[in-house]
Amino acid sequence: MIRNPVCSRELKVSSRSFRLPLIILLFNGILSLVTLLNMYSVVEQVKKTAVIQYSSFMDMYRFVTTIEFILLLFIVPAVTAASISGERERQTLDLMLTTQMTAVQVVIGKLMSALGTMLLLIVSSFPAVAMVFVYGGITWGDVFSLLLCYLAAAFFAGSLGICCSAVFKRSTMSTVITYGIMIAVVAGTYFMNKFCLALSSTRISNTAAVFGTEAGLKASSGGMFYLLLLNPAATFLAIISRQAEGSKAVAELGGYFGMNVSGFVMDNWVIISIMLQAALACVMIAAAVWCVEPVKGRARQYKNRNKRGESSDTAEAGGDIKALRKN
Repeated sequence: MIRNPVCSRELKVSSRSFRLPLIILLFNGILSLVTLLNMYSVVEQVKKTAVIQYSSFMDMYRFVTTIEFILLLFIVPAVTAASISGERERQTLDLMLTTQMTAVQVVIGKLMSALGTMLLLIVSSFPAVAMVFVYGGITWGDVFSLLLCYLAAAFFAGSLGICCSAVFKRSTMSTVITYGIMIAVVAGTYFMNKFCLALSSTRISNTAAVFGTEAGLKASSGGMFYLLLLNPAATFLAIISRQAEGSKAVAELGGYFGMNVSGFVMDNWVIISIMLQAALACVMIAAAVWCVEPVKGRARQYKNRNKRGESSDTAEAGGDIKALRKN
């Protein structure tokens, strides 16, 4: 990552600016404030009832990690959505591409620098999250799976921002489209399942009104449910519910939408979801490289011009030879 000149430059510039310490301060300040307020409420409850409820500390862990996940989903697109389009607005992208760097290095360097910043935020927030270790209930394996979920969500959101930044020339438009798509992926997939479930319920009600019985039919959102595999929030919910509550939130969610709660996909939801999101992120990175590549259309035009020039030169040369032969 450090050998990439774009990534190395971005990391040096961000580490020397006042923006990165401010983001770290605000990010960890919000998490620490939420954690301390939660602990204060638990202590006050103990003073009143003289009963220590350890489930309250697990609720604090779930709440703090959820706040951190939401902050990551908001911060990552803001960092990456203006990376390529900002270079275009400053008219420095063409200068970068005239060097020995390729479009792949530019895109990967921008993405890696953003992910490096996000990794720094995640690692710096561990003291706030690790307060629950004092009371137990969370293992190092749970922390590793949570870190993997954060990195997968950051990689997906960062790739989306890079792709929109490469497609759109203005940073404002790129940022708006990035947040719009992210909201559609996180909230839109859920409400789309709600809509399909409502349609299925209406269809069953109409069938019951006509035939007088529902004939064992069950309302279901159908194959639309598997769109939640692309939803980073569903992956996070599956991990955090297993850690804090010991339950399978995906199975409960599948039962709510009328799906079969057992099966290969349901049993391996987290792994399949992370793999699909990583694959989709790679596709978006490839699309960003294709949009940044400066010779994707110019090479074809250059070849056509050369062919036209060669044919005209050949015709002129042939005419000169014929004239000389006549003379």
